[in-house]
Amino acid sequence: MTSLEIDRLAGTAPRVAWVTGASSGIGAAVAVELARRGWTVAASARRTERLEALAQSLPGEASGRIVAHPVDVTDADGLAATVNAIERVHGPITLAFLNAGVAPGSDAGGLDLAALEQALAVNLMGVARPLSLLMDRMAARGQGTIAVNASLVGYRGLPGAAAYGASKAAAIHLCESLAFDCARHGIALKLVAPGFVDTPMVAGQSFAKPMMIAVEDAARRIVDGLGRPGFEIAFPRRMAWLVKLLRVLPYPAYAWLVARLDRRLGKGRNRGPG
Repeated sequence: MTSLEIDRLAGTAPRVAWVTGASSGIGAAVAVELARRGWTVAASARRTERLEALAQSLPGEASGRIVAHPVDVTDADGLAATVNAIERVHGPITLAFLNAGVAPGSDAGGLDLAALEQALAVNLMGVARPLSLLMDRMAARGQGTIAVNASLVGYRGLPGAAAYGASKAAAIHLCESLAFDCARHGIALKLVAPGFVDTPMVAGQSFAKPMMIAVEDAARRIVDGLGRPGFEIAFPRRMAWLVKLLRVLPYPAYAWLVARLDRRLGKGRNRGPG
């Protein structure tokens, strides 16, 4: 993305971005990429020391900065206070990347209710709460960009991904529904759907990870996509097309193909991109 495209994305407002889940993985990489391109990035996560270390790790050529604003995305009051603090100190939030997420482990067969509750609390409500806060403020201003990090696994059910996949599918549905309301108020709502990205969360899983990409590559693709028209930022392309094919297949064909892929890739829990 050129500096001209950055300015077009920010409009005439200060270039202030808010990134949740910024202490590691995709969130940290996107925060760094935005700061490299001139943004003031308010980085949020629970771990203050990780955020401060991230702020100090910026390369010398970065023209922006990262400022730590710790918060737990399951804390509704804390989120409201954080948004108030960011806008009071840095100016209106022009861009937000709502990325906080978990892939809870599961030792149980079938449906692990504890894992599902944790995934929904963070991956769905941890997106919905800040999204609601931002929509109100950006609608009043008539502009803004909000990106929600979901996952390709949310497009159709996959073995071993009941909790994680359900939370990401719900986030996708939420964005698809709200995109129309956002557009009416001048807000660009974007859905980010990555495949396997080399992050600590993914590295800790034992299942096969086809077409995995580096986290820095993922961050570049996301930030580039934020400056372009369109609702969806899905990658890598080959995996995105494969998962989208599963969406349109009738159930018998889908079940046959997924079962075959599952046998080929091996068994594992919490399998799924993103």
